[in-house]
Amino acid sequence: MTQWTIGIIGGSGLYGMEGLTDAEWLDLDTPWGPPSDRLLRGRIGSVGFVFLPRRGRGHRLPPAAINARANIHALKAAGCTDLLAISSIGSLREELAPGRFVVVDDFIDRTVHRASSFFGPGLVAHVSMAEPVCPRLSALVADAAAAAGAGVTRGGTYLAMEGPQFSTRAESLLYRTWGADVIGMTAMPEAKLAREAELPYALLGMVTDYDCWRPDTAHVEVAEVLARVGANGTLAKAAIARLADMLPATRAPSPIDTVLDQAIITAPAHRDQAMLAQLGPIVRRATAA
Repeated sequence: MTQWTIGIIGGSGLYGMEGLTDAEWLDLDTPWGPPSDRLLRGRIGSVGFVFLPRRGRGHRLPPAAINARANIHALKAAGCTDLLAISSIGSLREELAPGRFVVVDDFIDRTVHRASSFFGPGLVAHVSMAEPVCPRLSALVADAAAAAGAGVTRGGTYLAMEGPQFSTRAESLLYRTWGADVIGMTAMPEAKLAREAELPYALLGMVTDYDCWRPDTAHVEVAEVLARVGANGTLAKAAIARLADMLPATRAPSPIDTVLDQAIITAPAHRDQAMLAQLGPIVRRATAA
């Protein structure tokens, strides 16, 4: 695996990807159902990209209806080596003003209604999430966003809430005491599933608003978010183009590429064969022997 194929998971306001050569739309189904939309595959220079709008084109899907298992499975099946998630986020810190980009490096998962693992009875695995993003890809993404002209903060903790409602003020104040820096509704279980699929994952968060913890700031409203989304999306697209230029010509192996070697605990003789078949490209490398 010496060539890069970057999966781009587009968030609010990022429903397409321009500048691809040899572009083709892929219709992929998965054992978990269809992904959020068709996948757009192409190249920028020598780098392969596969784009998937997380909410579907036209922003059709609320957070809890996003089929993250199908999305990650489809991106893996499409040949992705690494994943870059681009997400609109709210700020829990004064210094992270609207328009700021944050390359997230940790998560607090407060989602409760979403399937969060590919594994289960018949095939048990426990991946480590102590370091939930890929440091190599995250550093490259931060450099690319800065080169595109974005103001970038390197590192920050993302509080993943269930939604679709925004926070109460009490919740927003509580999350600040927990050490969360930004808040969103979609990065979990996406990041966990990417790790189970042995896909290095980075998240470029685009601040659209301050969450409701500030007593002298108006409550979060959709109109405010949408007003910021367009400008953020333009910068995000420029960052992707810069990333294509900045990636090393050869993709060196990542420890995340083989994380299931230390995570699958079910003995080979006791593994559910139907489940192995269902997981397909997620486990094929790790269970081929």
